[in-house]
Amino acid sequence: MIRTFAPTDMEAALDIWLRASVRAHDFVPPDLWQGQLEAMRTQYLPAADVHVFEHAATVAGFCALVEDRLAALFVAPERQGQGIGTALLRHAQQRRSSLELSVYASNAPSIAFYQSHGFSIAGHTVDAATGQDEYTMRWMHPEASRQATPAAAPFDSTR
Repeated sequence: MIRTFAPTDMEAALDIWLRASVRAHDFVPPDLWQGQLEAMRTQYLPAADVHVFEHAATVAGFCALVEDRLAALFVAPERQGQGIGTALLRHAQQRRSSLELSVYASNAPSIAFYQSHGFSIAGHTVDAATGQDEYTMRWMHPEASRQATPAAAPFDSTR
């Protein structure tokens, strides 16, 4: 079940975030993630629209949206590969007409995951905190992209 984040979910979400970050980003020193734990607790999660995936009264993953940005999508490492990430991503996609996210270029599994759900690479930057290359990926709801496409110009015989 996906539900709105509650204050009592904080410790579970932080534990998932830390363990999944260390596992997925083995190219970044683990102490960097540990050093961000308090900012996650006091700044990032409180500022976001957070939803958790709960199963058997246990938080198994969460996603965080900040406007049209998917700021976080994390699943407990022992629960990965069970459709939880897909469920959370679809939930986020239902709540927005477009989404943008950042993902490390070295995180091939996550890039493939997002691409399989309609995201495409839209840009490349370097993360200032880690020095790692990262991609900006974007997704737009199919209906929104149809509405955003300008109508074809009338036939012009001078072209």
